[in-house]
Amino acid sequence: MSLINITNLTFAYDGGYENIFENVSFQLDTDWKLGFTGRNGRGKTTFLRLLQGKYEYKGSISASVDFEYFPFEVKDGSLTALEIAEQAAPELQYWQLSKELNILEADEEILYRPFCTLSNGERTKVLLASMFLKENSFLLIDEPTNHLDMKGRELVSRYLNTKKGFILVSHDRSFLDGCIDHVLSINKADIEIQKGNFSSWLVNKERRDSFELAENSKLKKEIKRLEAAAKEKSRWSDKAESRKTGIDPLKVDNKKGYRPLQAAKSKKLMARAKAIETRQQNAVEEKSALLKNIETADRLKINQLDYHSAKLVSIRGLSVAYGNEPVFENLSFEIEKGDRIALQGKNGSGKSSVLKLICGEDVPYTGIVEIGSGLKISYVSQDTSELCGRLSDYAERYGIDGGLFNAILSKLDFTGLRYDREIRDLSEGQKKKVMIARSLCEDAHLHVWDEPMNFIDVISRMQIEELLTEFMPTILFVEHDRSFTEKAANKWVRL
Repeated sequence: MSLINITNLTFAYDGGYENIFENVSFQLDTDWKLGFTGRNGRGKTTFLRLLQGKYEYKGSISASVDFEYFPFEVKDGSLTALEIAEQAAPELQYWQLSKELNILEADEEILYRPFCTLSNGERTKVLLASMFLKENSFLLIDEPTNHLDMKGRELVSRYLNTKKGFILVSHDRSFLDGCIDHVLSINKADIEIQKGNFSSWLVNKERRDSFELAENSKLKKEIKRLEAAAKEKSRWSDKAESRKTGIDPLKVDNKKGYRPLQAAKSKKLMARAKAIETRQQNAVEEKSALLKNIETADRLKINQLDYHSAKLVSIRGLSVAYGNEPVFENLSFEIEKGDRIALQGKNGSGKSSVLKLICGEDVPYTGIVEIGSGLKISYVSQDTSELCGRLSDYAERYGIDGGLFNAILSKLDFTGLRYDREIRDLSEGQKKKVMIARSLCEDAHLHVWDEPMNFIDVISRMQIEELLTEFMPTILFVEHDRSFTEKAANKWVRL
């Protein structure tokens, strides 16, 4: 066991408007299994890069371990998976790697195939297994669940639970709960560390937020009451002072002692007014310390077009093959109004092909695919590479209302972001939010989303879950986040 010390860390990108981190200090134990969470664009990947020494910064980062970033950069995909593994961990022994792959339920034969021919899940398993075999390393694992199916996520989560000494960036709640013992969170105002899994962190955060909201409400009422009391005491003090200074001795009976009495009364009232003002100021300062880390998650809305028929799509006996390679066979299901269908299956089972076929793309198939006449579909792809230009250009290109588009982005934590900003400068999670915001703006009878939650933070996932369960739009989606799927779907289709 050793410590990673971060002291007065300050960093901003060249040309940036504000610091990503400012005088941040904390300690990490190298034996911890750290889940790293925070809203998109807060600087999680940036922090991992800073640990690696990729950027110049102010302050200090000290550690006795070597930081290794996952995914390992593969420069030549034609090399075998074993050769790539040896690049990632030159000192590994074959028997060790074989043992790790066995735990991950991956066949040894994949080590002798060109790395570029492996599935995303197989690549993840080979790289994780080899990188954990590197001596004196502390892994910085960035979004390993993207493109992993549910079974793959469960396997990798159990595997990570057997390890120690890593920081894991993931927004999959079930995945995190299965493998971490501490949470490192980038909040709105600070960075905090808490012992436990993600669910316990979230419960504690919700309790603290509720307490702070209640305290804030109580202090607001107290400040208002004290303000009124201070004004009242000040008014009475002024009145007593005027009595003291405005006395006409010829017209006042029993004049002896009157002036000192009024002076004492004025002084006492002034002291009370001052005490109340001090209490008021203390209450204001106490109130100002609250709510700094409250995450806003405003309610999202969706207004689908009403389709003229209860049935939108009918698929019967569908089979898809590429060349002589069958992908799946004999799939049948229907999409009716109000269906929130989760299309499930392992990686490579053809889920994306089904979505593309429904959206009118050229996919070779046999069987019957009936798409309702005049059906308007809004499609969100897995791929963000088509995003380019400014946010305002993107809205114009899709013919959506710019004001509505900006409003949805603001609700998805784009507050303060300039809408003339280049999309390529956004984080991957922010790019996915751009695509979802565009889809929510489009006039459509049916929404079709392909792995929409990749890279998207937990708070926003919960917003979208609530949107789907409250408004019950007709949607077909592929998603491997178990928590999201169980909450958002009312029907399941399995390949």
